[in-house]
Amino acid sequence: MEPAMKKPTKAISMSKLIGFDQISTKSDQISFEDVKILTSNGLKIFANSIILGSSSKVLEKILDRPSKYQNSVKVIPILGVPCDAVTAFIQFLYSSRCTEEEIDGYGIHLLALSHVFSVQQLKQRCTKGLSTRLMVENVVDVLQLARLCDAPDLYLKCMRFLSKEFKAVKRTEGWKFLRANDAVLELEILQYLDEIFHKLSRDKKRSRSKEERGIYLELSEAMECLEHICTEGCTNVGPYDREPTKKTGPCEKFSTCQGLQGLIKHFAMCEKRMNGGCCRCKRMGQLLKLHASICDQDDHRCKVPLCR
Repeated sequence: MEPAMKKPTKAISMSKLIGFDQISTKSDQISFEDVKILTSNGLKIFANSIILGSSSKVLEKILDRPSKYQNSVKVIPILGVPCDAVTAFIQFLYSSRCTEEEIDGYGIHLLALSHVFSVQQLKQRCTKGLSTRLMVENVVDVLQLARLCDAPDLYLKCMRFLSKEFKAVKRTEGWKFLRANDAVLELEILQYLDEIFHKLSRDKKRSRSKEERGIYLELSEAMECLEHICTEGCTNVGPYDREPTKKTGPCEKFSTCQGLQGLIKHFAMCEKRMNGGCCRCKRMGQLLKLHASICDQDDHRCKVPLCR
């Protein structure tokens, strides 16, 4: 029985893929490919050490290590990620470009490679791209990677997304895997959710308290204006026993006082108030009841109607 023939190993020339052999004669200086990059499926990518080293300090240190054989092609294994992601990564080192399709297909892998090999420009591109592609199904995976790759902006956006969609995220396989294998990150998430809950609760209490203070101030001002109108008079509304005071300038609390004067006039002339069918009269009645409940003057001295 004849032995099975081995499949030929695939190889890519990065200079030909990018098109450096067609740019200029100057490109001949960097078209020589003295680095071989090995990927997980056996694909070999041939590249130039000058370009790789100038784009990544980590690769520069790797390439500067002394080789056992002089003038030999240096080998750099990049394993654990799809070969297409490695190809896109090397293409970025050559061209500083990364397409939306590459972010869609290999954004997570490119972020990991950019962090490992310290390519900040690609890392920022991936961080921005992944933050706009967060979904219920992938947010846990992206969050874990953002934490490992020291990407605080992406980490925070994942946390915010997760806090909004937590009920749906809890049903995903990613969350189940996280709970079983990363208790520290699970605790971070739960603490963040707890802080968000308490912040919302504090904001609601603060808003409610502010609203209550506003109502109290309005009522207090209305009570002062009621006593002022019924005791001194203002504009054309005043005590029953004398003419209202005619001031040359506007009342100190003009807007409240003017509205209350209109309410008093309406209350005096409204025909519906006896049947309880007028909302404006009900408001005036509540104000008079409130005054009567806190008035500390003698019944005969208070000028406010119905106080007794």
